Amino acid sequence: MDISSLQPAAVWRHFSTLCRIPRASGHEGALRDELSAWARARGLGASVDAAGNLVLRKPASPGRENRPGVVLQAHLDMVCQKNGDSAHDFARDPIRPVLRDGWVTASDTTLGADNGIGVALALAVLEASDLEHPALEVLLTVAEESGMNGALGLTPDAVDGRLLLNLDTEEWGELYIGCAGSADVIGEGSLPVEAPPDGLRAVAVRLSGLAGGHSGIDIHRGRGNAIGALSRLLHTLAATGVDFRLAAFDGGTAHNALPREAVARLFLADTPRLQAHADSFAAGLRAELPEEDASLRIDIAPDPAPPATALTREAARAVLSLLHDLPYGARAMNERMPDVVETSNNIGELRLDGGRLHINAMARSLRAESLRALSAEIAGLFSRAGLDARLQGDGPEWTPAPDSGLLALARGVYRQTFGAEPGVKVIHAGLECGVFSALWPEMDMISFGPTIQGAHSPDERVEAASVQRAWLLLTGILAAIPAA
Repeated sequence: MDISSLQPAAVWRHFSTLCRIPRASGHEGALRDELSAWARARGLGASVDAAGNLVLRKPASPGRENRPGVVLQAHLDMVCQKNGDSAHDFARDPIRPVLRDGWVTASDTTLGADNGIGVALALAVLEASDLEHPALEVLLTVAEESGMNGALGLTPDAVDGRLLLNLDTEEWGELYIGCAGSADVIGEGSLPVEAPPDGLRAVAVRLSGLAGGHSGIDIHRGRGNAIGALSRLLHTLAATGVDFRLAAFDGGTAHNALPREAVARLFLADTPRLQAHADSFAAGLRAELPEEDASLRIDIAPDPAPPATALTREAARAVLSLLHDLPYGARAMNERMPDVVETSNNIGELRLDGGRLHINAMARSLRAESLRALSAEIAGLFSRAGLDARLQGDGPEWTPAPDSGLLALARGVYRQTFGAEPGVKVIHAGLECGVFSALWPEMDMISFGPTIQGAHSPDERVEAASVQRAWLLLTGILAAIPAA
C-alpha cells in the first residue's frame, strides 16, 4: 500500500525522499545536498560544518521572537541490514516502504525510520506556514550509527538555541531524559596458520534465522547473538572430542546490531558427527531463546572454495576460548530503575580469514565507571588471546535531569493533548544528547519519537498512528514555549 495516504502528509512525503536517496553512515552527502537545496529554495538558512553536519534555520513565527530558540535534532544516516538472500545494494538502491496493518516497513531490508522519521518530522516543521514556534534550528548530524562522529565533530557555536528536542527514540508515550554511554572495543591480530591435513573435508557451518535487533534497546530481550551461538557450537563440539580445523569465521555486519547470521568454515573427517551435534545443539538453543528466535537453523554444506590454510590447533583453541569467555548481552540492571539495563555488551562483528582476526565489541552503560570497567575487561580478554586491543567511538552518557523545565512543559502538553500522563525514561542506547550535554551544559533537552520496532534489523517497522501523535506533541511543544 502507498504510504502517501498517511498523515501528516508532509512528514511522510519527506520520509519518502529519505527512502529514495541512499544514506549509509559516512555516505550522507547526496541527501545532505538535496536537503540544503530544498531549504535554500524556501528562503531558509542552510550550512554544513567541517564534520558534515547540516544545520537548517527558520525565523520565529510572528509574535514569537521573544521565545528561547529551539533546536530540533535528528541524524541523517541509517543502519544498513538486509536478509541474506536479498540483492539490495544500499549504495545505489532506494528503500521501498510499504504499509501493512498500520505499520510501515520495508521488504528484506532495514527501513531507516531510525532516524529518518525524526528527520522528516523536523523538515515538516520547517515547511509548515501555519505553526507557532520560536526561532528554529534543525541540526541533522552524520555518522551517528557508526560512532556519533558527526555529533563529536560539532563546535560550541554550531547552534544558538537554548532548548533541544531530540527526535531519535523509539517508544511512543515516553519522554527520555537520559541515555547510556558507549565504547567500541576492537581486538585485532594475526594468528598462526598451516595447511590442513590431507583427507579432511571442507565444510561451511551457517547459523541463521535469529531476529537480531538494536544492540541497546533490544539487549534486555535475551535474543540470540549469532557469533556467540556459533562459537558456542564449535566450543562444545571440540569438547566432545571431534577433531576439526577452524579456517574462517564471519558474523555480524554492524557494531550496534545483534548479529543474525554467522558462518564458520572447517576442515574435518567426521561430518556425520558434526551434523548430529549441530542438530542437537540447535534444538537446545531454540528451547533456550525467546519466541522471536524460533526460526534459528544451522546448515552444513560442502565448502565449494575451501581456504588454503586453517588455524593451528592451539590458535583455534585460543580463539574459541576467547569467544566463549567474552560477555554477551545484559551485564547488570539499574538499581533505581529495575526494568532498565545499566550495563551490556554486544559482539557485533567478527572476521577471521587467513589467520587475520578482527572482533568489534560495543559496550554500553549508564555509569561512566561501569563502562570503563567493562571496556577494560574486554580489552584484557583480547590481550590475553594475543590480540591488539584498542578503544574507539567513545559516546558519553546523558545524565538525567528530572527537574528539567522543558520536561515539565512537554509533560503538560502531552496531558492536554492526549489526556494521559507520559512515561519518563532513561534509554539503554546511545543518543547524541550525551555529546550535546557535554558540549552545551546549559542546554535543556528531552527526547521522544514514534514507536519503532526491530530497529537495526530487516524487521524494522514504524507505527503510522504514532508518527501522527509525535507530530502533535512536537508542534504542541513549540507553540507552548513561553517567553524568555
